[in-house]
Amino acid sequence: MSTATLSATPPPPSPRTARRTGRMFALTGAVVGVIYGYDTGSISGALVFLSKDFHLTEAEKGLVNSILVGGSIVGALIGGRLADALGRRAAMLTVAASYAVFVALSALAPDVIVLDVVRFLLGIAIGISIVAAPLYVAESTPARIRGASVAAYQVATVAGIVITYFVNWGLSGGGHWRWMLGLSAIPAALVLIPLLRLPDTPRWYVLKGRTERAVEVMAMTDPEVDPRTEVAAVEAALAEESGGSARSLLRKPYARAALFVVGLGFFCQITGINAVTYYSPQIFEEMGFTGNGQNFLLPSFVQLASLAATVLAILIIDRLGRRVVLLSGIGTMVVMLAVLTAVFGMGELHGTMTWVGFAAILLFTAAFNFGFGSLIWVYASESFPAQLRSTGASVMLTADLVANLLIAQFFPSLMAWAGAARTFAGLGVLALGALVFAAVTAPETKGRQLEEIREYWGNGGRWPAPLAPASAHLGPDRAETVPPTTTT
Repeated sequence: MSTATLSATPPPPSPRTARRTGRMFALTGAVVGVIYGYDTGSISGALVFLSKDFHLTEAEKGLVNSILVGGSIVGALIGGRLADALGRRAAMLTVAASYAVFVALSALAPDVIVLDVVRFLLGIAIGISIVAAPLYVAESTPARIRGASVAAYQVATVAGIVITYFVNWGLSGGGHWRWMLGLSAIPAALVLIPLLRLPDTPRWYVLKGRTERAVEVMAMTDPEVDPRTEVAAVEAALAEESGGSARSLLRKPYARAALFVVGLGFFCQITGINAVTYYSPQIFEEMGFTGNGQNFLLPSFVQLASLAATVLAILIIDRLGRRVVLLSGIGTMVVMLAVLTAVFGMGELHGTMTWVGFAAILLFTAAFNFGFGSLIWVYASESFPAQLRSTGASVMLTADLVANLLIAQFFPSLMAWAGAARTFAGLGVLALGALVFAAVTAPETKGRQLEEIREYWGNGGRWPAPLAPASAHLGPDRAETVPPTTTT
C-alpha cells in the first residue's frame, strides 16, 4: 500500500511516552544480550565440575562447547529468514522462550548425550538471537538514540559474560554446575513479558505491506519525525535492498570486499578469544593458580577489562579511525600471545610468573574487544552496497562461527597433546597472520560516505582521486558505527 493512500496519521503520543517506548525496545534487547552473553560463558565454570560427574575426555569437553557453536551456525543461517517471515518481535519471543526452556533442560541433563542435544538446540536459539536482537533494536529505536541503543546491546552481551564468571565463582564452592547453567532461565522467562506488549518494527510492517501499522508504530516511537515521510523512506530503502545474493559476492566489484570481510570474520575467532571465554578456569589452573576462588574469580576481572575496552572503543572509534583501533588491538594480541608462550614455556609456574600470565590473558582479551570486537561489524556494514549488506554480514558471520567451532572443539585437546606453550604459540602465529592481513586489506573509512567506500573496493582497493573533504559527506547514507554481536 502506498503512503499516499493512507488514512490520516494517528496523533502522536507525548514525547515522554515515546521516549519510554523507545527505551523499552532498547532495554528488552539489552536484557536478551545479557542472557546471550551469560549462556555463552556459563559453560566455562560448569565444565570443570560436569566433566568430573560425566567422566569426560578432552575431546568430549570440546564437543560440549563446540556443539553449541554448531547450533549457532544453524540458527544464524535461518535467523534472517525467520525474522523476515514471522517478524522481528516473533523471532525475539522465540529466542527468549527457547533460552528459558533449553537452559533449564541443560541444568537437568542426566548425561552428556542429553546435554549435547539440548546445547545444540540452545545454540540454534543463540544463532537466531545474533541476527534478530540487533535487528529488532536498530529498527525499533529513533535515529537519535539508535547508535547508543545498538551499542548498549553489544555492551550488554559482554556484561552477560562478566556476570557468568561472578556467578560461577559464587557457586564453585559446592560445584553447583547445574545452577551455573540454569540460572539464566529466569530472566529469559521474564523478558517475555515486555516483548508480548511491544509491537514489531516499522520496517517489518512495511516489508509485509502493513504500511498503516508501520506509520502508527513510527509515530508511537518517535514523535519528532513525520511518520509518513519516514515510512516512505523505509519503503525506498527496502526497494534498494532487494536482489542481493551470495553469488554476487564472488564477482567484481564485490569480490575484494567479500574476501576482506570473510577473512576478518575468520581471523576474529581463529586467534583464540573464545578459548579464554570457554576454558579460562583450565587455563588459569595450567598457569599455577590453585583453588576455585582464584580460577573462577580471576576470569571475572578479565571480562571486566573486556567490558571497559569495548566501551572505550565505542567512544573513540570515530575519532582515531578504524585502522588505528583495529591494528593496535590485533598487535597487542600478538604481543600478549608471545608473552603467554614464554610464560608457559618456563615449565612449572609460581610466584611472579603466574601473575604475568594472568596480566597477559587480561590484556589479550581486552585487546580483542578493543580491536576485532569493536570493528568487525563496522567493516561488515560499510563494505557492501545496501542490496548486499545483509548477505555480506551473514557470510562474515558464518566464517566467524566456523572458526569459533574449531577453537571450541580442538583447544582442550591441543592443550593436552601439544602443551600450553605450543598451543599459544600457534595462536600467536595466527594472530600475526591476522595483523598482516588487516594491515594490507583494511581501509580507513572514518568520515567516508558509503558510496565512496564502495568506490574504494570497486577501484581495486584504492581511493578514487580527487578525494572530497570528509565534511562534505554527511548525507543520509552515512555509515553508522555498529559494534559486534557474536565476537566474544
